[in-house]
Amino acid sequence: MKHTLNNLFEHKTLSEQNAYDILTRIGKGDFNHSQIAAFLTVYLMRNISVEELTGFRNALLDLCLKIDLSEFNTIDVCGTGGDGKDTFNISTLSAFVVAGAGYKVAKHGNYGVSSSCGSSNVLEYLGYQFTNDESILKSQLDEANFCMMHAPLFHPAMKNVAPIRKELGIKTFFNMLGPLVNPSNPQNQLVGVFNLEIARIYNYLLQSSDKKYTILHSLDGYDEISLTGKFKAISNNGETLLSPENIGFKTQMQEDIFGGNTVKDASKIFINVLNNECTQKQKNAVLANSSFAIKCFEPNKTLAECTDIAQESIDSGKAYQSLKKLIA
Repeated sequence: MKHTLNNLFEHKTLSEQNAYDILTRIGKGDFNHSQIAAFLTVYLMRNISVEELTGFRNALLDLCLKIDLSEFNTIDVCGTGGDGKDTFNISTLSAFVVAGAGYKVAKHGNYGVSSSCGSSNVLEYLGYQFTNDESILKSQLDEANFCMMHAPLFHPAMKNVAPIRKELGIKTFFNMLGPLVNPSNPQNQLVGVFNLEIARIYNYLLQSSDKKYTILHSLDGYDEISLTGKFKAISNNGETLLSPENIGFKTQMQEDIFGGNTVKDASKIFINVLNNECTQKQKNAVLANSSFAIKCFEPNKTLAECTDIAQESIDSGKAYQSLKKLIA
C-alpha cells in the first residue's frame, strides 16, 4: 500500500488491474484503517479514472455474494448519493412507484453515509427486514414487485471499509461504485450521479453492457432529477439537456425537496408521498424520476405517458400497497 499511496500522491493513476488488486486486498483485510483512509482520501482530491473505477467495480463484483434473479425483468433505481443535498428519499420512492405500476425492482442500497437517511435507513425504520436469501427475495418480487439488496449482506468483504466511511462522513469512491455492483445484475438501470464527470464514466461503462439504462444529473449538483433546474439525461439513445418545463413540470426550490434531519422525518415524508398526502412539489420530484425509470421498460412510450403511469401508481394506492406487501 505504501508504494501505491506514494504513486497516487504524485498524481499517478492506477491501471485497471492495479485497482482490482488493491480493492481485493482491502476486502481481504490486508491493510489497516489508516492506510485505507489515506487511500480513500486521494479520490476526494481528484477525479477517478475509467480504468480505476472499472477495476474497483470488477473486484467488488468478484468478492460479492451473487444472486440470480434473471427469471425476472428487473430494474435498479438508485443514486450514487454523496451530493450533500439532504433531499428526501426520491429514488427509493420512485422505485416503489415503479413497482406499483407493475414493473419489477431489484434495488441495491445501503445506510446513508454523507446524508442522514439512505434507502436502507428508511426501509429498516418502516419495518423491512434485510435478507440475502434468494428464495425470499424472489418471493418479494413476485408479491410486491420489489426486493431490497442491503449492500452489507452482499458485500461482506467491505466490512473493513464501512467504519472508515462512517467516520469520514463524506462521499468516497464507494458512492460511485454502489449502483455498479448490484449483485443481481438487473437488465435495466436508472442511476443518478453527483457530477457530470461521473455521468460520462458511467455512460462509458454501461455502454459496454447489455442494459437499458438512463443516467441522471441535475446541473446544480443533485444525483437525481430535483426539478430545481436543468438536468442531463444520458441513455442508450444519447444525451439530452432538459429543463423541468421540458418534461411537464415547473421549476421548484431546494427547500421543496428537503428530507428532514432525522430518519423519522424522512420516513414520514416517505409514507406521505406513497399515501398521496405530500406536497405537489414532493410528488412531482418522484414522478419525474419514476417516469424515466418506466421508460427504460417502455422505450416506445413518450415520457408524458410514462409520467401518467407513475401518477396512476400513486393515485391508485398501488405504490403504497407494494411497500405494505413487502413489509408484511
